[in-house]
Amino acid sequence: MRFYSVWPVLRNILGLSVLVTSLTMASSAQPQDAVSWVNPYIGTGDGPIGYGGTMPFVTPPFGMTNWTAQTRQNRLSVVSYEYSDTAIQGFMGTHQPAIWMGDYGYVTVVPQVGELETTPEARQMRFTHTDEIARPDYYSVWMTAKDGGRIRAEMTATERCAYMRFTFPKGSNGRVLVEASRPGIAGEAKFDATKHEITGYNPDRIDRNLGPFALPNFKGYFVVEFRKAWHDAKTYGMDSAGAHGAYADFASGEVVEVRVGTSFLSIDQARKNLRHEIPSWDFDAVQKKLRSTWNDKLSRVSVEGATDDQKKIVYTGLYHALLYPRIFSEYGRYYSAFDDKIHEGESYTAYSIWDTFRAENSLLTLLAPERIPGMITALLQNYKEGGWMPKWPNPSYTNIMIGTHADSLVAEAINKGFTGFDRKTAWDAVYKDAMVPPDGDTTRRWLDREPHTPYEARGGLTYYKQLGYIPTDKTDEASSRTIEDSYDDWCVAQVAKALGREKDYEFFLKRSLNYKNLYNPALGLMNGRTSDGKWAPIGGTRDTPGNRSVSGWTEGDAWVYTWASLHDLGGLKNLMGGAEKYNAKLDQHFAGGHNKHSNEPSHHYGYLYDYSGQPWKTQAKVREIANAEYANKPSGIDGDDDCGQMSAWYLFTAMGFYPVNPASGDYMIGSPMFGKMSLRLANGKTFTVIAKNNSSTNLYIQSATLNGKSLDKPVLTYNQIMQGSTVEFVMGPQPSKWASQWEPKAIAVK
Repeated sequence: MRFYSVWPVLRNILGLSVLVTSLTMASSAQPQDAVSWVNPYIGTGDGPIGYGGTMPFVTPPFGMTNWTAQTRQNRLSVVSYEYSDTAIQGFMGTHQPAIWMGDYGYVTVVPQVGELETTPEARQMRFTHTDEIARPDYYSVWMTAKDGGRIRAEMTATERCAYMRFTFPKGSNGRVLVEASRPGIAGEAKFDATKHEITGYNPDRIDRNLGPFALPNFKGYFVVEFRKAWHDAKTYGMDSAGAHGAYADFASGEVVEVRVGTSFLSIDQARKNLRHEIPSWDFDAVQKKLRSTWNDKLSRVSVEGATDDQKKIVYTGLYHALLYPRIFSEYGRYYSAFDDKIHEGESYTAYSIWDTFRAENSLLTLLAPERIPGMITALLQNYKEGGWMPKWPNPSYTNIMIGTHADSLVAEAINKGFTGFDRKTAWDAVYKDAMVPPDGDTTRRWLDREPHTPYEARGGLTYYKQLGYIPTDKTDEASSRTIEDSYDDWCVAQVAKALGREKDYEFFLKRSLNYKNLYNPALGLMNGRTSDGKWAPIGGTRDTPGNRSVSGWTEGDAWVYTWASLHDLGGLKNLMGGAEKYNAKLDQHFAGGHNKHSNEPSHHYGYLYDYSGQPWKTQAKVREIANAEYANKPSGIDGDDDCGQMSAWYLFTAMGFYPVNPASGDYMIGSPMFGKMSLRLANGKTFTVIAKNNSSTNLYIQSATLNGKSLDKPVLTYNQIMQGSTVEFVMGPQPSKWASQWEPKAIAVK
């Protein structure tokens, strides 16, 4: 998902090139464990490839609060850390998951010397990347204050807490400032000298601008505890419209250790979280535990035959993919941003579902299956508390993007045999998505990111049920909605089938073919329609928002969405007149520059030749995309990572397969990028991909076996992977006819 904004992309080109060179040179070192292969700078800077909008987080997998150096004040379209920046304003506990999504309940801790400075611009201190260490388990940096004194900051973390260590220069009194909230936000900060604590809360949440709920009880609480007693402490700004916070003063040359607990339940719970997760003053022990946690997850993937740079892309992608969705419960209780109450149970948030249903969620079913029941349960709790499963909880409804792709996550979990969530509630939730139009459906156009609307669900569903498509003259982004709703109908059909609801299964399976109503044979492309059945003008992209209403596309155009019926590509091939015409149009798609890997609707396109008898073109195309769109440098992700989706694409492609229809449990085979990759599965088994003779030129599959038996179709299944199978490919420099005889089945309905 791209975010189009007027904010300027700031970078020092010369400085960036020097730093990129230093990063590449550093990659020649030989790391000793999986964490050492992670380069958290990937995606943090703009450059020739793109800008991933990522941050160098110190946090465990799926951590509730992420910790990062703050080089700028984040907001909608701006994240806290940008690689080209040269000054640090503080160290932030943030919940912002992507550049186009805002933050909520954040807290910032700032070491400083000299005069008290509370504004970000006044308190910032210069730094260079040569004085910085960034890892998933540890961050440190030397900063230069206005008087020339140098302050060292170190940071490690747990699921909901952080441990910071500040070393102040001799001759300058040290200070630690805690910013509770920004100007215009009614936050609070207090200090308690007997407990060596600064406590408070921040009620800010950007999603209030996008969703329907006011949530008066929402607060991000914090407890900042100091190991040593301070000389003095005060609050600032509590009676003004400026920022709110407090600070504590210390003697010069001191090492000040700080523990920070966060919570969405209460200050007392933040303190309990702190006692539970960081029970003693031992920075090194916390850091070692976090490193061990990351090593356990990262080492489940092993790679042989990759360059150092390629390994860094792989393990950094895995690090990014294991950050989301984030845990939102606190030891058996959670605050609901849907009914503004506290409940018992487990909860997650930060699902960028329009992006992550494509591959990120599928990756988690392989590498974090223990999380899937809780993640699905969380969506179902959101449904019970707010009325619908969300599109993009952050932490409440945001009405960002289209479709109800939580249906896909539910169907994928059921098709892959996951339990631990209520299937009756799951059916109720997906059925409502598919059958109940949102409030005001025929009186609203459901504009992209329209503020303060009711929950959007499937905008235009009223027309979809009446006409078999959503008309462009009635609903914004109507053409894309029609096609994506068709896929979601297929997902609802899968849930119905699993629950023995045969009539519902047949109904939604038939309705999943509605995408065909937009196929214009004169163009050989999908085409929006108006309410009178006429073809809408072709064209219109997010770059030209004025055309979206008449052509109906979301972040793309007819070329991007023609192959978006992920559930029935065999039917699409027949609709287009057979494999020859399908392939010719797909060739035209790539030759015409229509494939935009920076945005998720194009992510499956490289794999589409598998469906039409030319898998060798898929093999070449996915290698080409992977090499062009990813690199071990700050600009190494071409487009917002979107809660791990861009990273998940690379990880699957490196292994040699990809979930084009994620809810099906099938994976389409591409071209494995390395000689050997293995997945150590949670069930104790290991799935292995071996690519003999593999190289940058030997990218074509000549033959394949699965557990020693011939594999003659370009498909692997989830069950085959979970059985701990071994897939062995023989690679060569020329295309072969391997798997070219396979044909996908088109959906057949009664």
